[in-house]
Amino acid sequence: MILLNIVLLEPEIPQNTGNIARTCAATRSRLHLIEPMGFSVDEKHVRRAGLDYWPMVDLTVYPSLDEFYRQNAGVRPWMATTKAKQRHCDVRFSDGDYLMFGRETRGLPEEMIFADYGRALRIPMRGDARSLNLANSVAVVVYEALRQLDFPNLR
Repeated sequence: MILLNIVLLEPEIPQNTGNIARTCAATRSRLHLIEPMGFSVDEKHVRRAGLDYWPMVDLTVYPSLDEFYRQNAGVRPWMATTKAKQRHCDVRFSDGDYLMFGRETRGLPEEMIFADYGRALRIPMRGDARSLNLANSVAVVVYEALRQLDFPNLR
């Protein structure tokens, strides 16, 4: 049973992706990686960060954003961005939702965010802070979504 789908658009730092893979394994979430990436999922840094959790990760890698949408027709992901007005804890998550996160250095493209702005969400933080680390952001949003779903099939 997959509860959530975590989507990383063009991730750049292997250690972040490894940590996110570990979060996905622990929460039964599916991990979707969209190329190009700044590393290979076979790199030792990615594997080391995910430790021995990789066999528990349900992973799909896509060569492009277009291919992601082709294989997941009709998906409207929640998009994590510092540019959103609504907070991550003010939206209603559902089983099977897709949670999308952008590159560590640039986030999600603005045109993507503003094309479906009602699906954009932000994690509250002080005004002079740029953003949280990508792996931390994923964990914050995933666990809020799971809290709303009452942590099904998790102990």
